[in-house]
Amino acid sequence: MTRASLDKRPADVAAMFDGTAERYDLLNTLMTGGQDRRWRREVVRALGARPGERVLDLAAGTGTSSVPFAEAGADTVACDFSLGMLRVGVKRQAERTERSEGRSAAVAGGAGVAPREGRRVRRLSFVAGDALRLPFADASFDAVTISFGLRNVADTAGALRELRRVAKPGGRLLICEVSHPPNPVLALGHRTHLKYGLPLLARVSSNPDSYTYLAESTLAWPDQAALARLIQEAGWTDVAWRDLTFGVAALHRAANPR
Repeated sequence: MTRASLDKRPADVAAMFDGTAERYDLLNTLMTGGQDRRWRREVVRALGARPGERVLDLAAGTGTSSVPFAEAGADTVACDFSLGMLRVGVKRQAERTERSEGRSAAVAGGAGVAPREGRRVRRLSFVAGDALRLPFADASFDAVTISFGLRNVADTAGALRELRRVAKPGGRLLICEVSHPPNPVLALGHRTHLKYGLPLLARVSSNPDSYTYLAESTLAWPDQAALARLIQEAGWTDVAWRDLTFGVAALHRAANPR
């Protein structure tokens, strides 16, 4: 089984996520007690993707986080460097489209109004790419976002600069990432969960060592203020954040200077 270390060598990280692709979304839900779904809804609201915009969802994995942006009418690119994750995402997208087209045909046969879900999700495309060398031209996106993936990049500052490169002037950045509860009692409970609870949940994974890495990378990740400084140092402006679930995770937002 592949286990990445905290030096986050790209090949090791990609192989680790390839090994967890089929169960990744389920295990995230188990690992967070279902909070990951609420956090992703907060991302959708905070980003505010609009029809006609182009959105980059980096470290999108299977594309679960990307679908709502496409459904909102934005041309959405789900980018990840784990080919295993992307394959699962493409397969699921095809299944969604087939189900939607089946419903459309059934409704049309009954002289009803065809649903629009299939067309909207077709605004979603999957692209393999490295966060430090994104395969996109400068100023390509109205908004760029990354959820629970920034801490897996070997060079955080480099990834933030690369996201800024592909964002249009005035473009929006939104990061959803694990963080650290500011309350000392909650922080202790959170660390205990990561050290002892998470390894128990990982036993249902096809690659339990990967979840040991996820726990270690979470514990080593900078707190909210430190991440905000990194974002600002990468050239973004109007940097702000708000905690989710008492600081277990946090949303950071910023803008690319015009």
